[in-house]
Amino acid sequence: MFDLPWLVADIGGTNARFGLVIEPGGAPTEIAVLAGADHDTLPEAVAAYLADHAGGVRPGAACLAVAGPIDGDSYRLTNLPWTGSVRDLGVPYATLLNDFEALALSLPHLEGDDLASLGGPAPVDGVKAVLGPGTGLGVAGLVPAERGWVPVPGEGGHVTVPILDDRELEIVRVLRAGGMPHVVAEHLLSGPGLTRLHDALAVVNGVRAPTLGASDIVARLDDSLCAETVEVFCGMLGSFAGNVALTLGARGGVYLGGGVLPRIVDRVRASDFRRRFEATPQLVDYLSAIATTLIVAPQPALTGAAAWLAQQSLKELVP
Repeated sequence: MFDLPWLVADIGGTNARFGLVIEPGGAPTEIAVLAGADHDTLPEAVAAYLADHAGGVRPGAACLAVAGPIDGDSYRLTNLPWTGSVRDLGVPYATLLNDFEALALSLPHLEGDDLASLGGPAPVDGVKAVLGPGTGLGVAGLVPAERGWVPVPGEGGHVTVPILDDRELEIVRVLRAGGMPHVVAEHLLSGPGLTRLHDALAVVNGVRAPTLGASDIVARLDDSLCAETVEVFCGMLGSFAGNVALTLGARGGVYLGGGVLPRIVDRVRASDFRRRFEATPQLVDYLSAIATTLIVAPQPALTGAAAWLAQQSLKELVP
């Protein structure tokens, strides 16, 4: 068993979130959020967290979820100039996860106020999927195994964008005409995607509109173009989530995370999201039996990283 405490982290393109696990199966404590731009390297950020927020403890193990490519013990952040090996942390046992692997691993440990239903029945045991529109569009699966859960990372956000009606086809045509020959899901189903969707709808509708960021769009739902943008976004997201459910056989539930949706929960529920999720003519019954659930827990990737360490620690004890 790994020596305690354990360090867990969720390293994004803007912020690095850290916590400590002081007992196996326990929730992360001493959580702190550090701005990535304030630190030149990941080891420097880790050292700052341990010194300033964790009493200078020396963790016996660490699991870091990173928003960027990983290769064994090496990482490269997509939106921060941090690259290196997790071995540089000087922790006896240290491992890396993709950020959506960690989010997937959190799913069996979320309950009650951590979750908000977006339609369908309650989640059940079985294969699960998680997707999240944020800076990009992440996708991962989670498969039950004999000793715990196995996360299945992927690049599902880069599949071709799902379009079902003439308005969505016109939006894609506008983007293609603007220099985007292959429109993938992430181009529209993300924070930056909301901006692209808003701009494209202005062209489709023949109206003038200023370019707005995602936060401004979801804050201005009394504006007809912003409201339409969010409605189209939710509908397309429903189709995408249904495709993910079918691809992974995620009968245990489809979970949604990311930074966009928690700000518009009621709007998503009132939108075409769930109808579009189920709108596959030959498999409506299959999809209608799958829960769609929004993750509203504040630091779910830290929970997932902690669950991974607990699972690996148990394997050390049980041959």
